[in-house]
Amino acid sequence: MFAPPPRLTAEIHASLPEPLRKREGSNDWLRSQPYTLPGGSFLEGPVFDRDGNLYCTDVAWGRIFRMSPQGEFTVVAEYDGEPNGMKFHRDGRLFIADFKQGILVLDTATGRIEPFLLRARSERFKGVNDLTFASNGDLYFTDQGMTGLHDSTGRVFRCRADGRVECLLDNVPSPNGLVLNAAENILYLAVTRANAIWRVPLLPDGGVTKVGTFIQMSGGGGPDGLAIDEAGNLVVAHVGMGAVWVFTPRGEPLYRIDSPAGANTTNVAYGGADYRELFVTESESASILRVHLPVPGRRLFGGP
Repeated sequence: MFAPPPRLTAEIHASLPEPLRKREGSNDWLRSQPYTLPGGSFLEGPVFDRDGNLYCTDVAWGRIFRMSPQGEFTVVAEYDGEPNGMKFHRDGRLFIADFKQGILVLDTATGRIEPFLLRARSERFKGVNDLTFASNGDLYFTDQGMTGLHDSTGRVFRCRADGRVECLLDNVPSPNGLVLNAAENILYLAVTRANAIWRVPLLPDGGVTKVGTFIQMSGGGGPDGLAIDEAGNLVVAHVGMGAVWVFTPRGEPLYRIDSPAGANTTNVAYGGADYRELFVTESESASILRVHLPVPGRRLFGGP
């Protein structure tokens, strides 16, 4: 449909040190996966704090890492969970979408983790995956579980700043990453098992309307994490493809960014002094990739 876009190749910015790689052991998450962990972890959820430290999750072993600007890793928290996406609240709290437990909050100074939202209307979640903040403090998050084309019951929730919880969608075959446009009237949603990005218009009254496929992808395992830049270009981590795509606000491919390591490009985050550096978690090699882009990323509500 479109001509192939220009290709960029990321570089390996940092790799998880060998002492932090777990080569042995098993748990429920690992037993449910169709693959092994050659990297000894499964990195996701990159997000920067105000000091330039990059936080990311290890879904497989319930760990939260902090990587310094010099590329040094430390374990901030290790607990009985399966952390996926993360975002900072502007008050400094780090919110975690934990597949096993729900929405949690981490105090990065102490490593203390506390529950924020474990149920909606007394119902447990299927397995939350990712989250993003609006400028008014509303929290949007996906409830993916094990849904797919065989079971299109994945959900997207909004937790209002006043605590009200609303289900916006309940028919999604594997909702994953999500991000708002600058006007915050469009929610872009990665639908992994359908290999697509959905466009979810948000109404002034809080509802949604005319939800449709914005980008139809192919190959790999499907889209995972999302980000957006100041020009409205959408960044899509294509897990299993070993690539990250940048699409224009019209959905046209602008760049393809190739991984120099493995194929499990899971999540993305903008950082660097000028906010033009895109950082990518690559889970197969347990590495953080980096590539320079011409347009700076948009500073989200939860960012520095």
